[in-house]
Amino acid sequence: MILEKGFIDNKMLEQKLEKHHIKPTAMRLLVLRQMVESGVATSLRNLEAKFDKADRATLFRTLKTFEEKKLIHSIDDGTGAIKYALCEEGCECVPKDQHLHFHCVHCKETYCLTNSKIPEVQIPTGFIAASASMVYKGICANCS
Repeated sequence: MILEKGFIDNKMLEQKLEKHHIKPTAMRLLVLRQMVESGVATSLRNLEAKFDKADRATLFRTLKTFEEKKLIHSIDDGTGAIKYALCEEGCECVPKDQHLHFHCVHCKETYCLTNSKIPEVQIPTGFIAASASMVYKGICANCS
């Protein structure tokens, strides 16, 4: 089940959470809806701005739960703030599943480039890769 922008009812959001073994609380549904509808990676600060009455700790725990259950992945786009984006179907958040990201230096949005996987590289014997990150920076289509 891939959730995309457009009409998304709570039942679809609940099913997505349950598929990842996440209890569908009101806050989790709100955060998931925001992430689906925005279509870009978001930071804790962005979510705080959207939900000004929500507790920062609750938002942080929600993001961490989503990340632990592989519903979202984190992105270090070089801005100093970790961003979060929805995982693709079947993603286990291991290097072979990870894709490139694009950070717009104008609007400051970070986009998942899901059709471009991070290339596999030879790492030295004895090293174990847990994650990989590759970010292109430039001007997005909306700003160019």
